[in-house]
Amino acid sequence: MPRRKQPRRADVKDIRSILRLTHESGLSVREVSERLGLSKSTVSTYLLRAREAGLDSWPMPDGGGDDAALERKLFRQMGRPPRDTSEPDWQLVSREMKRKSVTLLLLWQEYREAHPDGFGYTWFCDKFGAHEKRAHPTYRHRHAAGAVMQTDYAGQTIPLIDPGTGEIHQAQLFVAVLGASSYTFAVASLHQRLPDWIEGQIRALEYFGGVPASIVCDNLKAGVAKALWFEPTLTTTFAAMAEHYDTTVLPTRPAKPRDKGKIEGAVLIAERWIIARLRNRQFFDLAVLNAEIGHLLEVLNGKTMRHVGRSRRELFDEIERAALKALPVTPFEYAEWKTAKVHPDYHVAVDRNFYSVPHGLIGRKVDVRLTQRVVEIFQDHKRVASHVRSSQRGFHITVNAHMPKAHQRYADRTPASLIERAARMGTNVAVMVERMMRDRRHPEQGYRSAMGILSLGRGYGHVRLDAACDRALAIEATTYASVLSILKSGLDQASPAQEPIRPAPSHGNIRGGVYYQ
Repeated sequence: MPRRKQPRRADVKDIRSILRLTHESGLSVREVSERLGLSKSTVSTYLLRAREAGLDSWPMPDGGGDDAALERKLFRQMGRPPRDTSEPDWQLVSREMKRKSVTLLLLWQEYREAHPDGFGYTWFCDKFGAHEKRAHPTYRHRHAAGAVMQTDYAGQTIPLIDPGTGEIHQAQLFVAVLGASSYTFAVASLHQRLPDWIEGQIRALEYFGGVPASIVCDNLKAGVAKALWFEPTLTTTFAAMAEHYDTTVLPTRPAKPRDKGKIEGAVLIAERWIIARLRNRQFFDLAVLNAEIGHLLEVLNGKTMRHVGRSRRELFDEIERAALKALPVTPFEYAEWKTAKVHPDYHVAVDRNFYSVPHGLIGRKVDVRLTQRVVEIFQDHKRVASHVRSSQRGFHITVNAHMPKAHQRYADRTPASLIERAARMGTNVAVMVERMMRDRRHPEQGYRSAMGILSLGRGYGHVRLDAACDRALAIEATTYASVLSILKSGLDQASPAQEPIRPAPSHGNIRGGVYYQ
């Protein structure tokens, strides 16, 4: 069954046609209604008003005047004094609307106080809206192919349930759109923090398969440090991402949605096409949610746009794909940049850990670059230290080369390092050092004795020290004084075969060799 055509609204030209067709052509109300496409009640109302105004003939007296005069004749209020037609100063109204807490209702009330027979509130609002459109005409952006990608977050969220606790998180929907083809991308994330913002930009570029000349975005705090129109300041990570992809980031003016009208429309479509369609479903995993969003995106981009007659994908393949710059060989590696001051112990505090830098930088400020695996520290754009990022908290990660010489010597005083140094002098030296630390309750108590043994190698040489330690171990004299005495007396150089065999002293408790035969 065909749909019934809805009657349209009449204007002054229609009123003249109603009077002409009625009084000159003699058509009935129904015939006039069908001829002009107006409702019969509308035709009857205008005929009644014309009769009350004395305009019940054709041609009208004096032609009825111009359109404004005809309107005044037809719509004047019978039995009341004529309406005060004074209009407000719309420029003054516009300036007043910029003041805090001032509303159109307040300004209309003030207008009616000055003009009690003035126009109503609806007329006041319509006229002010028309004035604003004339005073601030809308600029229509004509985006060239490959010129811009606009990005923003949707205002609505998607509930995501934690399967372990049952807690409901509100997943954020990141949306990106290309200016020329309206080719759209969307992905959900748990937050709107800097890592989520950067990941959204990267995934959008990978989805489009290329890089536009510029990225127009909102002044999200995670990406824009200072939202100045003439000289906006990006966060270091966002700027590094733009440099990696050889594109320019152009933040819009605060509270100026027209600066990014394309993404405003894309967000509205994403909310209606994606979020609304998922409103009755439950999601427990972000990856599953994004897979469903990807499916809906394919349908959206393949759907024919009513006013264009082409789909977004068709336009993208035809005019925009070839205009995008190629993606870099490797994707951007997310990294956060921080500024830190070097502590007196030549370490900087990063993510609740402490990483060393050369001790000459004590008291100076350095730039720290954090990736998922590495912590890099820069001074005047030159890397001065690099560490493997620790997943634990409260640890000091130190490189010995960053220490002063005195600290390096102290840092070497560990059981493993002392034994390693002793082994380079000789096997017996290593055994002696190990015994010195093993025989004490705490290994640290044997550090000074072990360091003393090692120092003897400088004066007596490694060979003699190893022989002296061998002799000392044979007689269980594991002290620094014993080894030093052996070296001073030269016993380390005496061959055991050349030593005189002294007879055992005569004693009642000594059985002698005969006893053991």
